[in-house]
Amino acid sequence: MNTPPASLRDFLRYFFRLGVFGFGGPIALVGYMQRDLVEARHWITPEEYTEGLAFAQMAPGPLAAQLAMYLGWVRYGRPGATLVALAFILPSFIMVLALSMLYVHFGGLVWMQGIFYGVNAAVVAIIARSAYKLARTMLRRDGLLWGLFAVSGAVTLYTGTEIVWVLVLSGIIVLYIKAPPRKNCISAAVFTPAWLITGLSEPATFGILGKILGFFALSGAVVFGSGLAVVPFLHGGVVDHYHWLTDGQFLDAVAVAMITPGPVVITVAFIGYLVAGSAGAVIAALGVFLPVYLFVIVAAPYFRRFSGNVRVKAFITGVTAAVTGALAGAVVILGHRALVDLPAIVITLVTMAVLLLVKKVPEPVLILAAGLVGFALKISHI
Repeated sequence: MNTPPASLRDFLRYFFRLGVFGFGGPIALVGYMQRDLVEARHWITPEEYTEGLAFAQMAPGPLAAQLAMYLGWVRYGRPGATLVALAFILPSFIMVLALSMLYVHFGGLVWMQGIFYGVNAAVVAIIARSAYKLARTMLRRDGLLWGLFAVSGAVTLYTGTEIVWVLVLSGIIVLYIKAPPRKNCISAAVFTPAWLITGLSEPATFGILGKILGFFALSGAVVFGSGLAVVPFLHGGVVDHYHWLTDGQFLDAVAVAMITPGPVVITVAFIGYLVAGSAGAVIAALGVFLPVYLFVIVAAPYFRRFSGNVRVKAFITGVTAAVTGALAGAVVILGHRALVDLPAIVITLVTMAVLLLVKKVPEPVLILAAGLVGFALKISHI
């Protein structure tokens, strides 16, 4: 089947609209691309899409953004990957930046506290469902992968964070058990307006901005799969290690990502803004997406050549099992901090029941409903 030509403008217009209206999380966004670009418009062949999805699953970084950049590269090379990344990410970044400003300026108001109280409870259920779906899809009935899942989850619960060496070790274990390599194959100062770099406290130093860039670049480079898979890693860094945010503020950051369209990992912009203002938001977003972008433009040509390599697939499978376990551990940690009373527990349970029993309910609708319930509860106690 020949793929009808699409102008670069049309291609970018599509991804801009997806960035504006693409609610539902990474799995939904991936589904939209398959429906629109492959089935409806025929701009991408089924083979190219399948190849891109495999690349996105095997490469570090958020799934939907990785796939979007890859498809841009397939059609228009490196310029296509670059422009698609901007078109897809920029709308949600602007929305999160606006919400960040409102949060910093009005976060003390009861109505906003109430909305986030309800949203945070619903987010726990959504992350739990994401961990369940990821485990069911990726681990299946493989006892080794479930063992790595359990170990990673236990380590996350014990330490309160996602440990990078556990992910790497899990990949190596699966590699050596399922696709052992042959013996010889192992290798190895300017003036800045204060408002621009001011978050929740005083203006940030350039040292803080450098730490933001380094930490979020590492986040984008080591986390595989769904955008929610980065949650335990981010929590360990911004709450436990650097102490940039409290547990409540981190949950609010995840909630903001869930109520805006586009890639879920855009929550890093909210975190960056709370730490260091607009400059922090830009640097955090740049940090987390830059490794993804570089991986596409550098590795995509080689991936086409080595995409069937069993050793590469085995390593990624082990890492994914550990990431899934860490995500399950994060559900318990976040739930312990968000479910502070009976109404919050009820919101979480109802959200989970709707997710499991009612088909095709958009997650933003559940988030909105939970926010309104939380708002009503807080207002009633004034």
